[in-house]
Amino acid sequence: MTTHDRPGHGHSHHNHTHDNAHLDWAELGPLLEQGAELHTPLYEQAAAWLRELLTGAAGSRPDGVRRVLDIGSGPGVVTGLLARAFPDAEVVAVDATEPLLERTRARAARLKLGDRIHTHLAELPDGLDALGGADLIWSSKALHHVGDQRAAVAALAGRLRPGGLLAISEGGLAPRYLPRDIGIGRPGLQSRLDAVTEEWFTEMRRALPGSADDIEDWPAFLADAGLRTPRSRSFLLDLPAPLSAEARAYVRTSLTRGIDVYSDHLDEDDLTTLARLTDPHDAAGITRRPDAFLLSAQTVHTARAQ
Repeated sequence: MTTHDRPGHGHSHHNHTHDNAHLDWAELGPLLEQGAELHTPLYEQAAAWLRELLTGAAGSRPDGVRRVLDIGSGPGVVTGLLARAFPDAEVVAVDATEPLLERTRARAARLKLGDRIHTHLAELPDGLDALGGADLIWSSKALHHVGDQRAAVAALAGRLRPGGLLAISEGGLAPRYLPRDIGIGRPGLQSRLDAVTEEWFTEMRRALPGSADDIEDWPAFLADAGLRTPRSRSFLLDLPAPLSAEARAYVRTSLTRGIDVYSDHLDEDDLTTLARLTDPHDAAGITRRPDAFLLSAQTVHTARAQ
């Protein structure tokens, strides 16, 4: 999301387990899936790191990794990557939106992983009791849609088997698409979009039921949950210019969402610039620009059960 799923920064593979008035997760399914597929190199790096932490010499588990939970799994792109990274594990995709779980099941079938990938419809933090335990719990860009993030981390930690690992992907850097000066409108458009995005995100968090005014210190949340050996690592996605047609289409759709959400918060000049950027027939539009790129970073915080 951070590299959130925030409007205009539509970079997320997953649904989020708490709906709000601004986001229709079922409708966002195609964008979430497309974004996650573009970010596959980043997620593969993260999965390889988690595998090293769990099965490397220092973290070796004598019985292996047998069960993985993907909390806030959305369309299931990362669910499939986790299944491949841990070939002996059952992987359970947990999400609050049934149409996204349908996408997960369809993807698992296409990847011939349907025998190991299962789905579970549930809100976070409710609905966890029926899940059972896991050796690895992954949650990406989901917990920031829960009012009390500290309590949500503790709830997930309670599902870990002894020696199991909790991995929370929150934070990083917002995606960058364009140079500072793009030749139309005022320079610095992306920075202004970032500022509006932060305001939107703050308002979204404040409106959540049970919203807690905590410092977003994810390693501290993990420690408070009784977990040990915290580690954090960031992973980079670097798709340089010129972008592929698929990546351009994704960026265009993300910016179009930004227009819909932020129209009341941007001045006329910026709205005109965004309209041109998202116009597929405009030579200055994102689908035709030779200077469009996609650069983002995602941070993963981990800690282990006793």
